[in-house]
Amino acid sequence: MNDIRLPHDHGEEHGLKAMKEQIGRTDDFQAVSAVFKQLGDPTRVRIFWLLCHWEECVINISAMLEMSSPAVSHHLRPLKDCGLIVSRRKGKEVYYRAADTPQAGLLHEMIEQVMEITCPKEPTPYEKEMVTVIREIHDRLTEHLDERITIDDLARQYLINPTTLKVAFKSVYGNSIAAHMKEHRMEEAARMLRETDRSIADIARAVGYDSQSRFTSAFKSYYGVLPREYRK
Repeated sequence: MNDIRLPHDHGEEHGLKAMKEQIGRTDDFQAVSAVFKQLGDPTRVRIFWLLCHWEECVINISAMLEMSSPAVSHHLRPLKDCGLIVSRRKGKEVYYRAADTPQAGLLHEMIEQVMEITCPKEPTPYEKEMVTVIREIHDRLTEHLDERITIDDLARQYLINPTTLKVAFKSVYGNSIAAHMKEHRMEEAARMLRETDRSIADIARAVGYDSQSRFTSAFKSYYGVLPREYRK
């Protein structure tokens, strides 16, 4: 063991013995693998990230993630078994939070760096007001899909800089106004194709397209089939 040689000698043998001993500690790597395995499921990552910021019970976690309590419990069990989260009982309720360990802390930091997100902070009064306005704009747009309201029109009506409006909307809803509204228009069009006998031209106008050909092209781009094929 004192004279270690590799099949291909690159002339860099310094520290080779220590490296071989370290890499031979399979139990250590197995422990690391077991921890990372728990984060191989995106739902489990969401739960772990949530519990890094809040201590919560299963019912509240279920509500926040829009999942059933048994499904949440299914993910909590392995996270607890590998030491990433801990629990405490208060009366009949059990509360979960991320473990106060270097491993949990490093994984939390890694998740946030990879996803480029930051820990939640208390929003300022301005931010709260902006979110309220953005939600009002969203409701107006989705309730009037037949109208083509421009960003400049919205900016003038709600006294918001157009750039600020676009950035704030994406921050709240995750994508641009145009992309978000296209999703709503296509989903509503699909619903009408399934549930009504309205003509394709009429449906196109109802979701904000003055041209049936433009609507047909947008629908096929979104669903992969033409409107008439979807209706069949």
